[in-house]
Amino acid sequence: MATLVHLGEAKQLDPALLQAKQEKLLDSLRPLGRVIVAYSGGTDSAYLAWAAQQALGNAALAITADSPSIPESHKRDAAEYARQCGFRHEFIPTFEFDNPDYAKNDPDRCFHCKDELFDRLEQVAAERGIEHIVYGVNQDDLGDYRPGQKAAKIHQVKAPLVEAGLSKAEIRELSRVAGLPFWDRPAAACLSSRIPYGTPVDVRTIKTIEAGEEALKELGFRQFRVRFHGELVRIEIAREELEQALSLEMAGRLTAIFKPLGFHYVTLDLEGYRQGSLNAVLG
Repeated sequence: MATLVHLGEAKQLDPALLQAKQEKLLDSLRPLGRVIVAYSGGTDSAYLAWAAQQALGNAALAITADSPSIPESHKRDAAEYARQCGFRHEFIPTFEFDNPDYAKNDPDRCFHCKDELFDRLEQVAAERGIEHIVYGVNQDDLGDYRPGQKAAKIHQVKAPLVEAGLSKAEIRELSRVAGLPFWDRPAAACLSSRIPYGTPVDVRTIKTIEAGEEALKELGFRQFRVRFHGELVRIEIAREELEQALSLEMAGRLTAIFKPLGFHYVTLDLEGYRQGSLNAVLG
């Protein structure tokens, strides 16, 4: 049994079962012919893009949204992963910030983002005679609040990782075994997800959040979120890294980073990082 340890979490995984699931994934991709992979650069979509290349060669094309909501460093990483793994990759612009239903940031914001992305991918597919679009939702995602999955169903975007029954931990382990450089990449989400529902999203706020997160990365933190609350910033840092943040010296460094970005109050969330924490208000 393989043990995958990632950000403090250990899971026992059966190598034979993992390989069987990977073969099921490849078998589901081969009949699709030419495909576009909606590729964010995260572990799941990157693994799917690699698998599509294994199954279909150059008939698979990974496309990343060139959107302000994706950090520039993540776009660079997406391009570099594609280069290292040998799959075809392009960027296309998306314009979700022009949509008032997206900008007002209701709980269905993610639907409007994915609807815009899939609209653009459908245009590319129609222009190039590509039959299918696939995206990297995994088995674990099905139990979370994810309006983007509704958009995928409307656009008939396929979810091969779900069809193969692959969880996040299994995708990481299969990526590690294959020698893929992104296998332990921290979980990521678009920058708009840092803003509470009901607070409008705009490019200026997004760029402020991005600057703060890049500064946290330079301090050596791996898993974190900068949550925007108007004049207050709430910084979430993974519990296994939280001790590093709990010092007067680090408090001073965080203040020196976030005050010039326009925040009057700089706070550290003592619960630490947890995925989708802003969804708590939806309960």
